[in-house]
Amino acid sequence: MIKDHLYEEKNNFVHHSMLPSKKEQTGGISQDMLLDQDIESQYRYIDQLCQTQTVSDDEMKVLFMAEHPQVLEYLYQKARKVREAHYGNKVYTRGLIEFTNYCRNNCYYCGIRRDNLHAERYRLGEEEICKCADEGYVLGFRTFVLQGGEDGAYTKKSLGNVIRRIKTSHPDCAVTLSFGEWDYETYQYWHECGADRYLLRHETASEVHYALLHPDEMSFVRRRQCLQWLKEAGYQTGAGFMTGSPGQTTDTLQPDLRYLEQLQPHMAGIGPFLPQHETPFASQPAGSLHMTLKLLAVLRLMFPKILLPATTALGTLHEKGREMGILAGANVIMPNLSPKSVREKYQLYDNKVISGDESAQEVRRLASHMRAIGYDICYERGDSLMTEC
Repeated sequence: MIKDHLYEEKNNFVHHSMLPSKKEQTGGISQDMLLDQDIESQYRYIDQLCQTQTVSDDEMKVLFMAEHPQVLEYLYQKARKVREAHYGNKVYTRGLIEFTNYCRNNCYYCGIRRDNLHAERYRLGEEEICKCADEGYVLGFRTFVLQGGEDGAYTKKSLGNVIRRIKTSHPDCAVTLSFGEWDYETYQYWHECGADRYLLRHETASEVHYALLHPDEMSFVRRRQCLQWLKEAGYQTGAGFMTGSPGQTTDTLQPDLRYLEQLQPHMAGIGPFLPQHETPFASQPAGSLHMTLKLLAVLRLMFPKILLPATTALGTLHEKGREMGILAGANVIMPNLSPKSVREKYQLYDNKVISGDESAQEVRRLASHMRAIGYDICYERGDSLMTEC
């Protein structure tokens, strides 16, 4: 058992006293009114979400505002039960290979944005990427996530060669790409080379909010089109968004969840916004751990078979953040297999966890942390059960 009350041994609940006390944006709903009148409604809406996987927009807003410790404990308990009904107590591992921090885009929130002239840039070559995968395979990993900024130095064919080599050397493994926006033919080619999954956060389902986060050269419509292409090309597809990003309110979060209902992704990446000092959002406050955990639990109830990572950003925001994420319904973690010489250079946000559990060499320690909260590290491919829907 974790000694600092990450959860209570009696009921395995996330301990509310560890969570931030900062009030979330209310979207016009009185917090006092919620505390006085809506606690019973929150219990009812949680039950409804368990039974039907959906609630109305107004009901969802009430859930966003849940603050009472017992209500939150009930929400997390329900999320764990749903997750365990489909995935048991397994926490799937993905070996993360951050192969380039060059990016042609200029997203206002991202530390590897094109205009960050102080970023120490790097690219891994084909041999280096494949070596990372080979070393990860020996450690037990059976999924590799190739993540990078949108770097045109990697052509359709050159990245295809990397995918083929990994799949040829390790045919029992899955390859996941997280490499941004490309055309349909490129996505299709990489899938034919052996890529199984693709992660592309939609960022926000509000076009106005999207414009606050990105320069005019980037397209809200294009991002959605890319996600549709990925599904059409046959990938297990992941979408997602940051919690607490500048301009986000409960009124922008509701369309995010409705969009995910429409898209039916196999995976969803939900993590807190964290500022980076070389971006236009350097002075903005970090997203709330509290709200991130609520959203993880809500997503688990909405999509019982989805794959949900407990992100590195959660572990950066709080030293026990990833454990909290697992206890709120997540079931994936992604230790870093990148060469030690480049890990500090892939700085999407400040103070990123780059040692300890983030190192593949510390996987035993990570497994110990998961066992302490009642879960087992699993090195299988861990395909999304959403493919069975």
